[in-house]
Amino acid sequence: MTRYIGIDLGSRRVGLALSDPKGTIATPFMTLNRSSDELDAAAIAELALGEGATTAILGMPFKMDGTKGDASVVVEDFAGALRNAGMRVRFVDERLTTVEATKKLRAGGVKGKKMRTVIDKTAATIILQTFLDTK
Repeated sequence: MTRYIGIDLGSRRVGLALSDPKGTIATPFMTLNRSSDELDAAAIAELALGEGATTAILGMPFKMDGTKGDASVVVEDFAGALRNAGMRVRFVDERLTTVEATKKLRAGGVKGKKMRTVIDKTAATIILQTFLDTK
């Protein structure tokens, strides 16, 4: 059985989601405030390994035309820090995941400050579920 952790990397926060122990269903886990790649990667690795997840599914911010932009360099650097912290890393196209997360939350009646507290882990859940659905 393989468990995964999904990651939506932002400039201020990192949204996290976990799969079930069978690796089929993603659920929101938590949101961390950003500090540095090394500290954040170490914290995520510790959380993930504590939950039995050894592989991180990281959202890759492609441009709408499918090419990598400046933000993808940030994600690739973070992936290196995750690997240094002992995690395996896979990437998933994260185009429009925040838009999708916002729509889902609004449809569920979540607004304002409450949305800010859950949007990142909701986006991480979408990233992780996308991976789980395609593996």
